[in-house]
Amino acid sequence: MLYLNTFIFPNADMEFDFIIEEKRNCYDSFYPFKILSKNEFERIDFEPITILYGGNGSGKSTALNVIAEKTKINRDSIYNKSNFYSDYVRLCDVYVENDIPDNSRIITSDDVFDYMLNIRNINEGIDEKRDELFEEYLEAKYSSFQMQSIEDYEELKKINNARRRTQSKFVRENLMDNVREYSNGENAFRYFIEKIDENGLYILDEPENSLSPKRQLELVKFIEDSARFLECQFIISTHSPFILAMKGAKIYNLDENPVSIEKWTDLENVQIYYKFFNEHKNEFK
Repeated sequence: MLYLNTFIFPNADMEFDFIIEEKRNCYDSFYPFKILSKNEFERIDFEPITILYGGNGSGKSTALNVIAEKTKINRDSIYNKSNFYSDYVRLCDVYVENDIPDNSRIITSDDVFDYMLNIRNINEGIDEKRDELFEEYLEAKYSSFQMQSIEDYEELKKINNARRRTQSKFVRENLMDNVREYSNGENAFRYFIEKIDENGLYILDEPENSLSPKRQLELVKFIEDSARFLECQFIISTHSPFILAMKGAKIYNLDENPVSIEKWTDLENVQIYYKFFNEHKNEFK
C-alpha cells in the first residue's frame, strides 16, 4: 500500500534564495537548510518499504523528521526544531497516493528509550511493592489473629492465603502486572508491535537501536508482513544489514553525491560485514 507517493525537498537554488533573504539577520545556523542539498538529495519516490541509508551527518533523521512534520503524522517525543524549520518544511512538496490514516506515526530512538525508561520506573515501583509484600506475607503467615466480626473477614482471607502459599507464590500473585519479565531488548521490540497497526504510514528512525540481531530479524519479518498483508507503508533510516536486506525495499544511499538508489549488497556497511565474515569463514566450520 502507498500513502506517500513522492516527497520533494528544496534544491540548492531554492535554499540559496531563502538564505540570501535572511542574511540581514545574524544566525548561527540555518538548519535544516544545506543538509540534504549538499548531496543533491531532492526527491524520494516511495515504495511500500523505503529505506534511507547513510553515515552520521548524512541527513537521514533530518529527512524523516521533515517528512513527518510535512505530513503531520503522530509523534511521541518532542523534536528539537530550529528557527528555520517551518520555513524549510513549507518549501517541501508532498504528493499523496491515498489519504494518510490517522494512526500513522514516526517512531524515533527517543520514543523507544522513553518507553524503556518508563518501564524501568514501573519496575522500581514493583521492587518497593515486593518488599512490602514480603513483610505482609510474614506478618500474615505467623499471625495469631482471630476473627471477631464480619469486618475481619478480608484480613482472615489474607492470612489463610499466606499460610497456603510459599512466599514467592504469594508475592507473584499480588504483583499482577510484573513487567520485569521482559528485557530491555524485548521491551523495545514490544514498543514497535504496540505502535504499528494495520493501514498506516510508519516512519522508523534507526529502529535497530536497542534490538539484538535476533530481535532485528523478528522486526524485519513483522515489517515485511505488515507491508504485504496489512496495507502499511514504511519509511526507515538504518545502518543495520538485517533491515537493509528487507525484501522489496527501495534503498536511497545518502552517502553518495548525488544520492543514488542502490542494492543493499553494494552498500559500504554491508560490504564491511561481508569482508569480515569472509575472512573468518574457516573459523565457523
